[in-house]
Amino acid sequence: MGSLEPQFRCRLVQGGTDLAAAQRLRYRVFVQELGADGPLVDHATRREVDRFDAHSDHLILVDERRDAAALDHVVGVYRLMTADHAAQAGQFYSEGEYDLAPLHDSGRRLLELGRSCLHPDYRGGMAMMHLWSALADHVHATGVEILFGVASFHGTDVAALAGPLSILHHRHLAPGPLRVKARSPHGTPMGLLPEAQIDRTAAMRATPALIKAYLRLGGCVGEGAWVDHAFNTTDVCLVVDTATMNARQRDLYRRVQP
Repeated sequence: MGSLEPQFRCRLVQGGTDLAAAQRLRYRVFVQELGADGPLVDHATRREVDRFDAHSDHLILVDERRDAAALDHVVGVYRLMTADHAAQAGQFYSEGEYDLAPLHDSGRRLLELGRSCLHPDYRGGMAMMHLWSALADHVHATGVEILFGVASFHGTDVAALAGPLSILHHRHLAPGPLRVKARSPHGTPMGLLPEAQIDRTAAMRATPALIKAYLRLGGCVGEGAWVDHAFNTTDVCLVVDTATMNARQRDLYRRVQP
C-alpha cells in the first residue's frame, strides 16, 4: 500500500470497470492464492468469473488512492444475490452445494453472500470492518431477514479438518427450520469427532476468520460440508437470522462508516 493511508469508500459496482476490478481481485485471492480453477476463469485477463455475476449486485471496497484505470482500485468484494437475482439465474449459487428448501419455505427475505475476499495488503486492519459496515447498512435498508452463503476452509482433505468441522456441527448447527443440507455426491458429514475429543482451542484456531465473524453475529451452519474440488476448498453453509443476531456485534459492524 505504501506509506499513505488508504482512502476507503464502499459502494455497489457502478459499471464494467468496477466489475472487472472486482473479478481481478477475486482471481488474485481465489485462483493465485488458493488454487481455484473453473471453466469461466479467465487466466489471460486474470479475472475470476462465473455465470452468477451477471445476475448479482457486487458490493466493493475501493481505496481511492489506487489506480482504477489499471483495475487496481477494488480491495474488497461481496457478491449479493436476492431471490429475484436467483430467479433470473435459475438458482442461488449455494444451491449447487446445498438444498436450500428450508430457507425458501421460510417465506422470509433472503440475501446470499458470496465471493467475499480482501486484498492481502489490507488484511488485519480496518478494511474488513468498512466492508462489513456497508453490508450491515445494505441489509438494514433493504429489509433482509436471512443472510446465508457458503464459506470455505482451504483444501479438500476433510480428515485434516475434523476438529473445526466437528465443533461447528456440535456447537453451531442451525435449528431445524433453517437447517440446509449438503447435497450428494460431494456432501460429507461434519460431526467426524465426538465433542469430548475435540481440542476446542486448536479447532477454533483452524477456523477461518470470516466463519468466526459470522458465528459471533449469532450465525449457524447447515448440515454437512461440501467438498469443492474445482475451488480447492471444503465449504460450509452459514445462515444468519437478522432477527436473532447478536446485537452487540451487529452494532459494532454498523458503527464504522465507510
